[in-house]
Amino acid sequence: MLIDILSSQFFQRALLGGVLIGVTAPMLGIFLVLRRLSMIGDTLAHVTIAGVALGFLVGVYPIGAGLVFALIGSFAVEKLRKAYKTYAELSIAVIMSGGVALASLFFTLGRNFNANVNNYFFGSIYTLNSLDLVVVGVVTLIVIGFMIIFFKEMFLLSFDEDTAAVNGLPVRWFNMALTVLTALVISAAIKIVGALLVSALLTIPVAISLLIARSFKKAIIASVFVSEFAVIGGLIAAGVWNLAPGATIVLLLIAILILTMLVRKGVKV
Repeated sequence: MLIDILSSQFFQRALLGGVLIGVTAPMLGIFLVLRRLSMIGDTLAHVTIAGVALGFLVGVYPIGAGLVFALIGSFAVEKLRKAYKTYAELSIAVIMSGGVALASLFFTLGRNFNANVNNYFFGSIYTLNSLDLVVVGVVTLIVIGFMIIFFKEMFLLSFDEDTAAVNGLPVRWFNMALTVLTALVISAAIKIVGALLVSALLTIPVAISLLIARSFKKAIIASVFVSEFAVIGGLIAAGVWNLAPGATIVLLLIAILILTMLVRKGVKV
């Protein structure tokens, strides 16, 4: 049965899409976690769902519409963060509320497509098509290229933003770039694991890597490795036992996190 699953084209597309997102999500996630922006994933996911719903409503490519909304949401988050510097988390709460409200509005305007939108809430990785893979591939190249070129700047910004600003680093630009890249990854990943679970790929692999890695670079490598293990293992398990792929991937990540914490505490398992 496993051989049949692995040889099917829909599973191969799902595996490729999952592997690509498995690289980019934790790569960005570690910078978000260190900057205490973990919840931005949930925020932009809800905004993306509003775009997906509008896409179905007007008859355009749903992920494309979701991507546009995610980018608009990312700019709005940064604008509000600058307006409320002392209470930066307000920007996340406000934009998330707006995203939920818009999604609800579009749902009521187009009840006939609600079943399709649910695929983006909970993930529908087995329905990835060639265009979806192209979008995911382009986003992956953009994220990896950005991180290779600006790794030192992002490292300094994550640990000491004030020092980065004093040294002449365009902090505002890099903050915006990080948020925009996050929007790209979320909009590309939303069909793979779903809006309700996408932030898990951004944060849980990072949470695991921070427990076991002894340097920043090793933490990035560890988070990507854990993410890929969970994506591949979760997809195979979901295919063999007919489970929900996105949920299986996230639950496997949580299981790895719990196991890692137990081992670090010296508990025999």
